[in-house]
Amino acid sequence: MSKPIFFLNGPNLNMLGTRQPEVYGYDTLADVEAKCRALASEHGYELVFAQSNHEGEIVELVQRARLEACGIVINPAAYTHTSVAIRDALVTCEMPIFEVHISNVHAREAFRHHSYVSDIATAVIAGLGIEGYMAALRRLVQLV
Repeated sequence: MSKPIFFLNGPNLNMLGTRQPEVYGYDTLADVEAKCRALASEHGYELVFAQSNHEGEIVELVQRARLEACGIVINPAAYTHTSVAIRDALVTCEMPIFEVHISNVHAREAFRHHSYVSDIATAVIAGLGIEGYMAALRRLVQLV
C-alpha cells in the first residue's frame, strides 16, 4: 500500500458547521473527513486527518508527514497569514502540497490576502467550499 495523504487543518476548523455558516457552510469537519476518506478509498489511499488550534502541533504534524506521507492537503486557516513556522516546516517536505481555503480569502479582509504557504504550495484552492478538499485530493492522486 502507498503512503497516506495527510489532511491538516488549522485553528477554528473544529467549529466548521457552526462558526459563520454564511461564510463556511453547514458541513462539519467530520463531514469533510468522511467525504475525503471515501474519495481516497476509491483511489486506494489512506488518510491521516488532523485538526489543531495550536501552531506547534501543526508544525509537528507537518514534520511527521515529511517522513510518512506522499502528499499534504493543508488548510492552515488563520495561520495562513501569520505562521512562518508552518511555512518553514512545509518547505522541508518534498511532496505535493495543496493549500485549501473554504472561502475565497481574496474576496475578504485585506489581511487574508497574504499567505505564507501559497508560494511553496503545488496548488492553491480557495472559494470552492468543502469541495476544495476533494478537488485537491483528486489532483494530488494524479501527481503521486
